[in-house]
Formats: sequence, C-alpha cells, structure tokens
Amino acid sequence: MLAKLKTLTLVGLEGEVVEIEVDLHRGLPTFSIVGLADTAVQEAKERVRSAIKNSGFQFPRGKISVNLAPADLKKQGSRFDLPIALGILHATGQITPPVDWEKDIYLGELSFKGDLRGISGILPSVTTAREKGFRGVYLPLSNIDEASLIPDIDIFAVESLRQICDHFSQIKTLEPHVAGEFNDLEQTEEGTFDMQHIRGQEHAKRALEIAAAGGHNMLMVGPPGSGKTMLAQSFATILPKITLEEALEITKIHSIAGLTNTDSPIINTRPFRSVHHTASGVAIVGGGNPPKPGEISLAHRGVLFLDEFAEFPQKTLEVLRQPIEDGVITISRASGSCTFPAQIMLVAAMNPTPDGYFPNDERSTSTPQQIQRYRSKISGPILDWIDLHVEVPQIPFEKLSEIKPGESSAVIRDRVHKARDFQRKRFTGQKIHSNAEMNTPLVKQFCKVDEEGQKLLRSAVEQMDLSGRAFYRILKLARTIADLAESESIEVPHLAEAIGYREKRDW
Repeated sequence: MLAKLKTLTLVGLEGEVVEIEVDLHRGLPTFSIVGLADTAVQEAKERVRSAIKNSGFQFPRGKISVNLAPADLKKQGSRFDLPIALGILHATGQITPPVDWEKDIYLGELSFKGDLRGISGILPSVTTAREKGFRGVYLPLSNIDEASLIPDIDIFAVESLRQICDHFSQIKTLEPHVAGEFNDLEQTEEGTFDMQHIRGQEHAKRALEIAAAGGHNMLMVGPPGSGKTMLAQSFATILPKITLEEALEITKIHSIAGLTNTDSPIINTRPFRSVHHTASGVAIVGGGNPPKPGEISLAHRGVLFLDEFAEFPQKTLEVLRQPIEDGVITISRASGSCTFPAQIMLVAAMNPTPDGYFPNDERSTSTPQQIQRYRSKISGPILDWIDLHVEVPQIPFEKLSEIKPGESSAVIRDRVHKARDFQRKRFTGQKIHSNAEMNTPLVKQFCKVDEEGQKLLRSAVEQMDLSGRAFYRILKLARTIADLAESESIEVPHLAEAIGYREKRDW
C-alpha cells in the first residue's frame, strides 16, 4: 500500500513543501530513504523503527521505501521523523487517518520511546504552511507557543506518536491551540544599564540618540576607560520599542538558528549582538551546511556592536560592506545559496592608536608607522558606510565626581519614539522603517534643503572631499536630526550638526 502526506523543509528563511511517499514491498527487510536526504534524515530510520515499536505498533518486516519529493531539493534535519512514521503506519493499515490529511503539515523529531522532541525553524515553517493554504500543522508540544504566534491556521500540539494516532482513531481528539497575542506578552526588562549612570560624554550620548532615532551606523574613538563600551551597552536602552512585524522577522531568524526558548517564544526586544574581535567572517555573515544566519543576521532590526574595531582582521571587516549597504546577506555554497536579512545598526568602538592614547597625547608612545599599520585595517569604504564618527575623550575629574545623575534613558527614548513616529508616517506605503534605509530617490524626495543649505553642503563636499555616498548619508543624518527637533524641513543647523559628525580628526 502507498501512503502520502505533507511536511516542510527550510531553505534559508523560506519553507518548501515536501511530499512524503511510503511504499511497502515484499522482499528482504530493508528500510531506505531517497530524495537528497542528509545524515540526520537517514538516521530517522532507527528513531522511527524504535518509536513505532515502543508506541505499541508493529514495524513491518518487508521492504520499506520512503521518497521525499521533490527529489532535487536537499532535505535536512530531524523534522521528518513524525511524517515518516505516520506514513509507515498508514501504509501497513495500523492507522486510518482522515481522507483529507494531505491538507495538513506534520513536523517533529521522535525519541526511541515515541515522544516528540522540539525542532528549530518552527515560525518560518508555520508561516509557509499558512501562505501555501494548508489547513493545520501538527508539531511537538514544546514548539506550540512559538507556532501559535501565527494566526489563521490550526496548530495541534502533539506529545507522542501514540497521541496523534489516537487522534486519528478518534479515541482522544486533539483541539487546535488558540493563537497568542503579541500585546499580551511581557516585555523584557532593559537591564542595569542606563544613560544617566554615564558621567560626561554628552556629545557621544547625543550621537547615540541620533543613531537610535534614524537607524544610523556609528563609530566611537577614544582611549581605554573613556566609557565607549558602557555607552554602547546603554544604547540598547534607548532603542525604539519593537513592532509586531519586526518581532516576527527577528524571531524567524532566531528560530532558524535554534536560539528561541519556551519561556519567550517571540523575541520582543531589539537584538544587541556584541562580537569579539577574534570572530571569523563566517561567524559574522553566516554559513555552514545547512547555511545558518551569522551575527549580522541575528542583529537584524537591532545593533551589531564591534568593540576593538581595529583589532578585527581586515578581511572580516570587508565582508560587512555589502550587507550594511543592502540590508541582506546572501550565503552561496556549492549546495545552493540562502539569503538572510541584515538590516542593522553598526556600532563600533576603537582606540585611536595601538597604545590607546590620541597621537597628540604626551603619553602616547606609538610611532607614526605603528599608527598607520593599526588604522589601515579599517578601509576608507568601511568608514564611508558609517554615518557618525564620534570622539570619546577621557572623562575629567569634575565630571566623574558629579553627584547629580544625567538624563535617563527613558527620557531619551521618548524623543527617539517621537522621531520614529515622524518616519513611520513619512514612509507609509514604503518598505522601510527608518531614515537610514532611504535610497537615493527617497533622499531626493524627503531631504530637500533650501539655498543656504545647498551652499553649506557645497562647501562641505569641496573642503572635506566627500564622496557621493557620504553626501547622501549626511542628508539622511540631517533628516533624522530635524525629526528629533520636530522640524518639517531640514534647516542649516541640522545640516551643520550632521556635517560635524563627518569631520576628519587627528585619530
């Protein structure tokens, strides 16, 4: 007897429908799986065999052939265990599923005992099932909270192979799980960092506020102990609150990477990924077999923080150029290519010289050759992608000893939210969320300046030898500064401040 049912595999963030065909023949007892199945899928034979026996069913003695179609699509992971087991039980007549069971999707890894274990990539799988018009999805109980975030499709939580078979036999039917509501989820606490605890560095705080308001990239340069890392960590507390659309995007990526948990099925805060300078290019952009998202994708809609920026290998830094500009990263391997989103805010911090001090500081012992070699890792194009270049000097004693706290993160975040509200209204109907994402036509449409502003821009381009990319990034930065000032138009002071973050300094 031939049995057919449907499941899903993942290619990057996208799901592909897989039809499982199980056929039984007379002959020597064999169990084969065909259809470009990887090692984890081939190992399903032992898990399925034990799960069927330990669930009170008979494992057939004849020749079992399982086909995963389409045959030219690589199948990876343990998610095929449950549908393969159900196909075998149906082909042997031990269960009688509904006639229309091909309208549902079946996912899950089986233990030897027959229990279902959770799998990664549930959110994109359920999303694909809904988009493809399937009626429902049967999946492990441990994945139910994540799956139920997707509305308009029936989700069935299954604890064991025996339970789903009893459901088909109507011994004890399963009820669809009620979809959750994002607004009902508890927001994650911000943590112990707050801008009010940072003494001095008002210029850097202002730059971080602008970066958060417009989604801009930022580089902080200063000696050790000046507060660069603490500023970056406190940056997470002034980021705008996440929207449902953004939360689902982020959760999909973390689900693929296997980083979601049952306590918090949806990622409800913006990611802040801090990467050590020894990280490889593959760790940052992603890779592997199957391709998994790297740090730049895990930071999507959030922050990628690179401390000790100049200590990163130059090759590693260069791989960031294309994702920073395009907002996506494409990983190409011999087995195929996957595209992951990478719309990030890059925040980098570095010392001005190898010994940590500015070149004009009498404590600096670095030679010009050492300084040149140290800075040469950061190419001109990389610096061109960064909108705000900020000096973070040593904090004087008067500031360190101040008792009165500074402006809190909550107050700054309110201004950031107002600026983002302006952008949300401005970009209604567009597929972007912030000023930093504007392309050239949108910059020309929304970043118009008057005659006086044009003169200032001309002077800046000529004196600072700015590239075309830097010119447009200054306009986007000025638009954000104007939004923070609640100004409809970009005024000369807004442009002047934006240009100031591009000035060449003796670093």
